[in-house]
Formats: sequence, structure tokens, C-alpha cells
Amino acid sequence: MSEAADITEDAFLGGQLRLKQKRSGHRAGHDAILLAAATEARPGDRVVDFGAGVGTAGLALARRVPGIALSLVEIDPELAELARGNAAANAIAAETIVLDVTAGAEAFASNELSPDSVDVVLMNPPFNDSARHRGSPDQARHIAHVATEETLHAWVHAARRILRSNGVLTLIWRADGIADVLAALSRGFGSLSILPVHGEAGRPAIRVLVRAVKGGRAPTRLLPGLMLNDESNVPRNEVKAILEGRAALPLEP
Repeated sequence: MSEAADITEDAFLGGQLRLKQKRSGHRAGHDAILLAAATEARPGDRVVDFGAGVGTAGLALARRVPGIALSLVEIDPELAELARGNAAANAIAAETIVLDVTAGAEAFASNELSPDSVDVVLMNPPFNDSARHRGSPDQARHIAHVATEETLHAWVHAARRILRSNGVLTLIWRADGIADVLAALSRGFGSLSILPVHGEAGRPAIRVLVRAVKGGRAPTRLLPGLMLNDESNVPRNEVKAILEGRAALPLEP
């Protein structure tokens, strides 16, 4: 298969965003769009998307909130190059940085991500437990999906380091890993808002969207759950509006 044939171009946000991505390996989906919809930002904010892949979440946020200063951080050079091209093709100003999110402060500073310099971080870290989930033989897909015991703590630590005081972190994670999320955020973050996401009516949540404030002191808020599909397993109108970019999913008080 040729290199060109290995790439697809797909529409997101009801066609407002068109992204090129690899046919195999990790592919963008609902998680990234829900993350973008749940992320609060204002024009002029410096926003960093950790583990950006081909740029889906960060670019979807930039489409909704024009005027943000967006940086897409991705460890895989091929995906980072696709993210750079996707930003240009959609006429969205974004800096693409090839960087391991678990790298130290010096590596971040050399990429102009110094401590206390960012307003908003959003992230969709690898979250499948390696002890319970068989990793994909595709190395890029494996890196994108499978977490070690330290993954979440390392990513949250990096976000805490670069966020300004009262800066906001928004993340998406497995619902059955909520205890890990709370533990990772217990140092340096507060004012948590937690939104359970249910795939089907009457079934346990499959994801949690979490908003946390660096230095926040407000009590944790557990929000009413978001149901993706109705009893007939058809996407609900509210969810269609979010996925098509016609509505946001605010988690702020």
C-alpha cells in the first residue's frame, strides 16, 4: 500500500474540521471531540493539547474558540507532521511540538513550555491498563492506548508544572479508573468537576471527563451523567449537537 493510500481524510464537527490520519493504528473518535467540547478556553488563552495525535481535540477546540494560542504536543513524529498539516489545511494557527509528555522540565522549557506559562491544558492520555488489556501489535496504537502505572501521574505532573496559578486542566479517562484520576490530581489541583459518560442507557459509565484547577479550593462536583445513546441505542440529540460542533459541554461551575 502506498503512503498516500495509508492516509484517510475524515470529517469531524459536522464537516467543520477535516483531518488526515493514518488508516491503521490509533484513530480519532468521540473521546477527542468530547474532550474538546468540555474544555473551557477564551480567545487569547495559551492552550496546550498533550498527546495530540493528529490534532483532533486541540483543533476542535480552536474551531469553537477562535483566537487561542494553541500548541499540539505529540511524541510520534509522523502523527505530529499530520497534525501540522491538519492545522494548516483547516486554517487554524497552531504550533506542533514533538515531545514526550513525561520528559523533564528542561525539555519542556526548550520548547517554550516553561513553568507557569499556560492557561489551559487538555489531554486524552493512554488509559488502558496494561495488566488487563492486551496491547496492539501496532506500536503506535499500543503507545496511544496502553498506560503504565505512572502514565497518568506523569502527565498530570507535566500539566501542573506548565499551568499558571488557577490554570485549568481538562482530561478524559476510563470511568473505572476514577480513583487513579483523583489520586493524580490530589497534589496541586482542586475545584474538580467530574462528568460521567455512559455509552448506553442503564449501563455503567465508560468514561469520565474531569476539569481541575491548579490551586483550586472549591469542593469537588459530581455532575449528572452524559448518556451518549438512548434506550434504542441511537445517539441522543444533545450528543449529536456536541459531536457536530453545534454545542459545548461545559464543566465549569
